[in-house]
Amino acid sequence: MKPFYTIQTDESDLFAISADYFKWSFDGKWVSFLAMPTASWSNDSNTLCVLSSQGDQFQAVGKMLWYKDWIKWSASANQLAYISGEGRFFVDNKKTKIAEMPSSLQQKEYTPKGFVDLDLEWFSPDNVIVARAKENKEWHEGPVPTMFTALYSINIKSEEQQQISFPKENELDVDPQVVGSHITWLRKKGRELKGDVWIKNALNNKEQIWLNNVDDAPVFFTQK
Repeated sequence: MKPFYTIQTDESDLFAISADYFKWSFDGKWVSFLAMPTASWSNDSNTLCVLSSQGDQFQAVGKMLWYKDWIKWSASANQLAYISGEGRFFVDNKKTKIAEMPSSLQQKEYTPKGFVDLDLEWFSPDNVIVARAKENKEWHEGPVPTMFTALYSINIKSEEQQQISFPKENELDVDPQVVGSHITWLRKKGRELKGDVWIKNALNNKEQIWLNNVDDAPVFFTQK
Protein backbone atom coordinates (compact mmCIF):
# COMPACT_ATOMS: atom_id res chain seq x y z
CA MET A 1 0.00 0.00 0.00
CA LYS A 2 1.23 3.49 -0.84
CA PRO A 3 -0.27 7.00 -0.97
CA PHE A 4 -2.09 7.66 -4.26
CA TYR A 5 -3.17 11.27 -4.05
CA THR A 6 -3.25 13.97 -1.37
CA ILE A 7 -6.02 16.57 -1.51
CA GLN A 8 -4.79 20.07 -0.74
CA THR A 9 -7.46 21.57 1.53
CA ASP A 10 -8.18 24.91 3.20
CA GLU A 11 -11.19 26.33 5.02
CA SER A 12 -11.95 29.06 2.48
CA ASP A 13 -12.04 26.79 -0.58
CA LEU A 14 -12.03 23.01 -0.19
CA PHE A 15 -12.07 21.93 3.44
CA ALA A 16 -12.44 18.20 4.19
CA ILE A 17 -11.37 15.67 6.79
CA SER A 18 -12.54 12.52 4.98
CA ALA A 19 -13.57 11.15 1.58
CA ASP A 20 -16.30 8.62 0.74
CA TYR A 21 -18.75 7.30 -1.89
CA PHE A 22 -16.11 6.40 -4.47
CA LYS A 23 -17.59 5.66 -7.91
CA TRP A 24 -15.76 4.80 -11.13
CA SER A 25 -16.67 6.13 -14.56
CA PHE A 26 -17.78 3.54 -17.13
CA ASP A 27 -14.27 3.23 -18.66
CA GLY A 28 -12.35 3.34 -15.38
CA LYS A 29 -10.52 6.55 -16.29
CA TRP A 30 -12.10 8.66 -13.54
CA VAL A 31 -13.26 8.13 -9.99
CA SER A 32 -15.68 10.47 -8.23
CA PHE A 33 -16.04 10.89 -4.48
CA LEU A 34 -17.27 13.29 -1.83
CA ALA A 35 -14.77 15.28 0.22
CA MET A 36 -16.50 15.79 3.57
CA PRO A 37 -15.82 18.41 6.25
CA THR A 38 -16.59 18.13 9.97
CA ALA A 39 -19.89 16.56 11.06
CA SER A 40 -22.30 19.50 11.33
CA TRP A 41 -20.76 21.25 8.34
CA SER A 42 -21.13 18.12 6.20
CA ASN A 43 -24.90 18.16 6.83
CA ASP A 44 -25.03 21.32 4.72
CA SER A 45 -22.20 21.08 2.22
CA ASN A 46 -19.66 18.65 0.79
CA THR A 47 -17.42 18.89 -2.25
CA LEU A 48 -17.91 16.50 -5.17
CA CYS A 49 -14.50 15.69 -6.63
CA VAL A 50 -13.10 13.64 -9.50
CA LEU A 51 -9.64 12.14 -9.83
CA SER A 52 -8.06 10.48 -12.85
CA SER A 53 -7.11 6.80 -12.57
CA GLN A 54 -3.42 7.75 -12.74
CA GLY A 55 -3.78 10.29 -9.94
CA ASP A 56 -2.50 13.16 -12.10
CA GLN A 57 -5.74 15.11 -12.64
CA PHE A 58 -7.88 16.30 -9.75
CA GLN A 59 -10.96 18.51 -10.00
CA ALA A 60 -13.48 19.89 -7.53
CA VAL A 61 -16.76 19.59 -9.42
CA GLY A 62 -19.31 21.27 -7.13
CA LYS A 63 -20.98 21.57 -3.73
CA MET A 64 -23.74 19.17 -2.69
CA LEU A 65 -25.28 17.18 0.15
CA TRP A 66 -23.98 13.77 1.20
CA TYR A 67 -26.45 11.44 -0.55
CA LYS A 68 -24.54 8.88 -2.59
CA ASP A 69 -27.49 8.24 -4.92
CA TRP A 70 -27.31 11.89 -5.97
CA ILE A 71 -24.07 11.09 -7.84
CA LYS A 72 -24.22 8.85 -10.92
CA TRP A 73 -21.97 8.28 -13.91
CA SER A 74 -23.39 7.61 -17.34
CA ALA A 75 -23.02 3.97 -18.41
CA SER A 76 -21.51 4.93 -21.78
CA ALA A 77 -19.72 8.29 -21.46
CA ASN A 78 -17.59 10.26 -19.02
CA GLN A 79 -20.57 12.32 -17.91
CA LEU A 80 -21.21 12.73 -14.19
CA ALA A 81 -24.77 13.61 -13.17
CA TYR A 82 -25.25 15.01 -9.68
CA ILE A 83 -27.63 17.17 -7.63
CA SER A 84 -25.87 20.35 -6.62
CA GLY A 85 -26.73 22.80 -3.87
CA GLU A 86 -25.92 23.53 -0.25
CA GLY A 87 -28.23 23.54 2.78
CA ARG A 88 -29.54 20.44 4.57
CA PHE A 89 -33.23 21.11 3.86
CA PHE A 90 -34.78 20.07 0.55
CA VAL A 91 -36.99 23.14 0.15
CA ASP A 92 -34.77 24.92 -2.40
CA ASN A 93 -31.38 25.06 -4.14
CA LYS A 94 -31.18 21.41 -5.31
CA LYS A 95 -30.39 21.35 -9.03
CA THR A 96 -29.48 18.55 -11.46
CA LYS A 97 -26.18 19.18 -13.21
CA ILE A 98 -24.06 17.11 -15.57
CA ALA A 99 -20.30 17.54 -15.66
CA GLU A 100 -18.36 16.48 -18.75
CA MET A 101 -14.94 14.99 -18.14
CA PRO A 102 -12.07 15.72 -18.49
CA SER A 103 -13.10 19.33 -17.85
CA SER A 104 -15.68 19.68 -15.10
CA LEU A 105 -16.00 23.35 -16.08
CA GLN A 106 -18.25 22.13 -18.89
CA GLN A 107 -21.37 21.78 -16.75
CA LYS A 108 -25.02 22.28 -17.58
CA GLU A 109 -27.93 22.75 -15.17
CA TYR A 110 -31.25 21.12 -16.06
CA THR A 111 -33.62 21.92 -13.19
CA PRO A 112 -36.17 24.61 -14.14
CA LYS A 113 -36.50 27.73 -12.02
CA GLY A 114 -38.90 27.23 -9.12
CA PHE A 115 -38.23 23.48 -8.73
CA VAL A 116 -35.89 21.15 -6.85
CA ASP A 117 -34.58 17.73 -7.89
CA LEU A 118 -34.15 15.25 -5.03
CA ASP A 119 -32.95 12.04 -6.72
CA LEU A 120 -31.69 10.94 -10.11
CA GLU A 121 -30.98 7.93 -12.34
CA TRP A 122 -29.65 7.44 -15.87
CA PHE A 123 -32.21 5.84 -18.20
CA SER A 124 -30.15 5.94 -21.40
CA PRO A 125 -27.11 7.81 -22.75
CA ASP A 126 -29.38 10.76 -23.57
CA ASN A 127 -31.96 10.59 -20.78
CA VAL A 128 -31.77 11.20 -17.05
CA ILE A 129 -34.71 10.61 -14.68
CA VAL A 130 -35.14 12.89 -11.68
CA ALA A 131 -37.54 13.09 -8.73
CA ARG A 132 -38.79 16.69 -8.86
CA ALA A 133 -40.91 18.93 -6.64
CA LYS A 134 -41.81 22.60 -6.46
CA GLU A 135 -39.60 24.79 -4.30
CA ASN A 136 -40.90 25.89 -0.89
CA LYS A 137 -39.03 29.10 -0.13
CA GLU A 138 -41.79 30.29 2.19
CA TRP A 139 -40.81 27.74 4.88
CA HIS A 140 -38.34 29.03 7.47
CA GLU A 141 -39.15 27.29 10.76
CA GLY A 142 -41.26 24.54 12.32
CA PRO A 143 -41.67 20.97 10.99
CA VAL A 144 -39.75 20.46 7.75
CA PRO A 145 -42.26 20.27 4.88
CA THR A 146 -42.63 17.12 2.79
CA MET A 147 -41.53 17.68 -0.79
CA PHE A 148 -44.05 15.92 -3.02
CA THR A 149 -41.92 14.64 -5.88
CA ALA A 150 -42.92 13.14 -9.23
CA LEU A 151 -40.57 11.64 -11.81
CA TYR A 152 -39.42 13.62 -14.82
CA SER A 153 -37.30 12.65 -17.82
CA ILE A 154 -34.60 15.01 -19.08
CA ASN A 155 -33.21 14.60 -22.60
CA ILE A 156 -29.75 16.09 -22.19
CA LYS A 157 -29.28 16.53 -25.95
CA SER A 158 -32.57 18.14 -26.95
CA GLU A 159 -33.14 19.57 -23.42
CA GLU A 160 -36.78 18.45 -23.63
CA GLN A 161 -38.29 17.45 -20.28
CA GLN A 162 -41.48 15.55 -19.50
CA GLN A 163 -43.29 14.20 -16.45
CA ILE A 164 -43.32 10.38 -16.49
CA SER A 165 -44.98 9.45 -13.16
CA PHE A 166 -48.22 10.80 -11.81
CA PRO A 167 -48.69 10.47 -8.04
CA LYS A 168 -51.97 11.64 -6.53
CA GLU A 169 -52.25 14.56 -4.15
CA ASN A 170 -50.23 13.99 -0.93
CA GLU A 171 -48.18 11.22 -2.62
CA LEU A 172 -44.52 11.35 -3.55
CA ASP A 173 -42.40 9.24 -5.90
CA VAL A 174 -38.83 8.55 -4.76
CA ASP A 175 -35.81 6.35 -5.52
CA PRO A 176 -36.08 5.87 -9.31
CA GLN A 177 -34.11 2.88 -10.58
CA VAL A 178 -33.55 1.55 -14.10
CA VAL A 179 -33.04 -2.08 -15.11
CA GLY A 180 -32.88 -2.48 -18.87
CA SER A 181 -35.88 -0.62 -20.26
CA HIS A 182 -37.83 -0.82 -17.00
CA ILE A 183 -38.15 2.01 -14.48
CA THR A 184 -39.12 1.39 -10.86
CA TRP A 185 -39.75 3.76 -7.98
CA LEU A 186 -41.24 3.87 -4.49
CA ARG A 187 -44.52 5.77 -4.01
CA LYS A 188 -45.48 6.87 -0.50
CA LYS A 189 -48.16 9.00 1.10
CA GLY A 190 -47.05 12.05 3.04
CA ARG A 191 -44.89 11.06 6.00
CA GLU A 192 -45.78 7.34 5.95
CA LEU A 193 -42.76 5.07 6.22
CA LYS A 194 -44.00 2.29 3.93
CA GLY A 195 -45.05 2.53 0.31
CA ASP A 196 -45.66 0.65 -2.93
CA VAL A 197 -43.13 -0.10 -5.66
CA TRP A 198 -44.34 1.01 -9.08
CA ILE A 199 -42.95 -0.02 -12.46
CA LYS A 200 -43.22 0.95 -16.09
CA ASN A 201 -41.52 -0.26 -19.27
CA ALA A 202 -39.94 2.68 -21.13
CA LEU A 203 -40.60 6.35 -20.55
CA ASN A 204 -44.06 6.67 -22.08
CA ASN A 205 -45.75 3.39 -21.18
CA LYS A 206 -48.36 2.89 -18.48
CA GLU A 207 -47.29 2.74 -14.83
CA GLN A 208 -48.53 0.01 -12.50
CA ILE A 209 -48.03 -1.29 -8.97
CA TRP A 210 -45.43 -4.05 -8.70
CA LEU A 211 -44.99 -4.58 -4.93
CA ASN A 212 -47.41 -3.54 -2.18
CA ASN A 213 -46.65 -2.18 1.29
CA VAL A 214 -42.86 -2.43 1.43
CA ASP A 215 -40.33 -0.73 3.71
CA ASP A 216 -37.84 0.28 1.03
CA ALA A 217 -37.25 0.26 -2.68
CA PRO A 218 -35.82 -3.03 -4.02
CA VAL A 219 -32.11 -3.55 -4.61
CA PHE A 220 -31.18 -4.84 -8.07
CA PHE A 221 -28.06 -6.79 -8.95
CA THR A 222 -27.22 -6.66 -12.64
CA GLN A 223 -24.28 -7.65 -14.78
CA LYS A 224 -22.16 -4.80 -16.08
